Amino acid sequence: MQKMDEWMQERWMLAVQRITEITQEGEVLEPFGTYFRKTASFLEMVRELAEKIRKEETKVWTLKQWQECNERLYEDILPGHYESSYGNPSYAVHELGEVHGRILSFLYAELRGTIVHAFEQRLEDMLILFELFIEVYNCFEEELPSYRQIQQIIYWYVSDYSDRFVAYRIRQAVDPSLDFAVKKIMEEDLNDPRYLYRFGEYISDSVVETAGFLNEQDEDVIDRIASVYTEGYRMGFVLGNKDLSKKKTVNIRYVLGFERIIRKAVEKFRQMGLEPVIYRCATHSVNKRQHMRIGYYGAIPNKQFDYDHKGDEAIYLDKAFLERKLGVIRTAYEEYKELAYVHAGPACMEIFGEIPFVPVNKEEAYRLSDKQQKLAVQLSNETAQITNRYIKGEERSFTIIAFPVPEIGKQFPEIFRETVRINTLDYQLYAGIQQKIIDTLDQGTAVHILGRDGNRTDLTVSLMELRDPAKETLFENCVADVNIPVGEVFTSPRLHGTNGVLHVGEVYLNELKYKDLTMVFQDGMVAEYTCRNFEKEEDNLAYIKENVLYHHDTLPMGEFAIGTNTTAYVMAEKYGIADKLPILIAEKMGPHFAVGDTCYSWAEDTAVFNPDGKEIIARDNEVSILRKEDVSKAYLGCHTDITIPYRELGLIEVLTGDGKRIPIIEDGRFVLPGTEELNRPFQEE
Repeated sequence: MQKMDEWMQERWMLAVQRITEITQEGEVLEPFGTYFRKTASFLEMVRELAEKIRKEETKVWTLKQWQECNERLYEDILPGHYESSYGNPSYAVHELGEVHGRILSFLYAELRGTIVHAFEQRLEDMLILFELFIEVYNCFEEELPSYRQIQQIIYWYVSDYSDRFVAYRIRQAVDPSLDFAVKKIMEEDLNDPRYLYRFGEYISDSVVETAGFLNEQDEDVIDRIASVYTEGYRMGFVLGNKDLSKKKTVNIRYVLGFERIIRKAVEKFRQMGLEPVIYRCATHSVNKRQHMRIGYYGAIPNKQFDYDHKGDEAIYLDKAFLERKLGVIRTAYEEYKELAYVHAGPACMEIFGEIPFVPVNKEEAYRLSDKQQKLAVQLSNETAQITNRYIKGEERSFTIIAFPVPEIGKQFPEIFRETVRINTLDYQLYAGIQQKIIDTLDQGTAVHILGRDGNRTDLTVSLMELRDPAKETLFENCVADVNIPVGEVFTSPRLHGTNGVLHVGEVYLNELKYKDLTMVFQDGMVAEYTCRNFEKEEDNLAYIKENVLYHHDTLPMGEFAIGTNTTAYVMAEKYGIADKLPILIAEKMGPHFAVGDTCYSWAEDTAVFNPDGKEIIARDNEVSILRKEDVSKAYLGCHTDITIPYRELGLIEVLTGDGKRIPIIEDGRFVLPGTEELNRPFQEE
């Protein structure tokens, strides 16, 4: 818990008193008076909760008390109330007008970060937000302020406190002494669901049900899951020829409800000499990356709320702010460099099964201007460069695994068991089959991919040239280490000569749905793109540019892969959950193509070998190799996989230099000799 000095304590008392007064005042003209009174009442409620937590009054709360508290904290942005919430920019503009509505909606969303501060007892951070609210309120007491007045208050709040919020975020990523979540995971009674509410996140019935379901599992099941998760992480270092013994911390990212597995994983990581670093997803706008949640979190109260505020940095993003934030990042990493040097990277446990989210594009929501989009790209690029100087790409690794949650339907227990089976498939069997595919691919100069049954894909992917086939290979044999489950071979394509159309009828990328997603590649770069999510073509183009290209004008094809996990595909078809699977599993269920960085970004000079001892030489492409001249031109800060499911796949064939065409898949089935075992799950449908 933060302790305030005398001066800070005085500021706290003044702010608390003023907010209490605002809840009852009628000095500000309507409709703004209602906005400020309601928001002040919310802040007062959070402040009272922080006081109860400080005095340990909440320790004796019943489950019902915790549930009621959680509902009060989050009810305003839940779907049932969102249409009349100031967190909804459409409602805010309707009620408060074009000039003030959007920016006051941002303020309301930013102030919701006080919930986290209350639970973590970060009272100084609460105070900063209280004072921001009061400063904006003061502008409305005599006459309506201009948009510029409010924007400048927000701008300087974000800029002035970057050295606090951004620096703390960097420290959270590497410092195991910030153990708020770790203590709860390791010390709470996981059989008592009250522990879930003490994190300060939104807790849905699904989160509670997940925790209860895992508590019912035998210890050997939990141990097996945790072993696959942690061993995959360790193997990432082994196969990447990286020295894990130099590292002391691992960042665990997960969704609440899985604490029993995470507790076991922490024990196993500690046996490897790694202390857990577990930080929650960002609450301050300055630390967010669009609508994505990076870190641990509970249930998402309303994905539309997150989506509506993904462009809020448009309020303050300019060249001066960019330089300010980069300066803070440099200073923070230098301060915490000893911790950063021994950080091993993230171990992520993702979930799937939630109701697919189809966002509504709102005119009232903030969007980056063309100039700001370029600044956002620059900021992302330079941030990655700074991070890589302290947490070196060639020395870190990661792992990702995914499990279903109860929203997936009544067959959740069966699907969970099937997922455990998929995540623990015999990797040696797959390694052998995939090696046969790789041996064939290594004969080629290119690979030709055709869609079928309405899929318009007609794409030729150019391959790098092998100099010494006896010692070198182009494709990595992915056998469930960093990327669980098993089931793919992948490469960094040669951009020159990679041409054609990539099309998918329906796909989910980073939890967003795309209908008839189409991309045209010319020499490996995205030349055209569209989808059919919206009536207006300009909305479709903006949707892809914001959420797939991440504001870049174009991106290279950073990866081409062939997924081999037909068992996962058949499970998806059996239970009708293909639209709910994460890309982690979906990418193993057909060929996939990533736009953005290669799989080897920031570690291209580290030799990587397949189980057969051959070095994978296709670690660079014509964009990433630019790091030799200008690192700012080499990395894009994104990597999005787009998969064609087997049912839409007509052909994958290898094109050789002497004119041969060797088919690997025809009409959604493997036809290459030695791969017949991959078709067995189809026969068991």
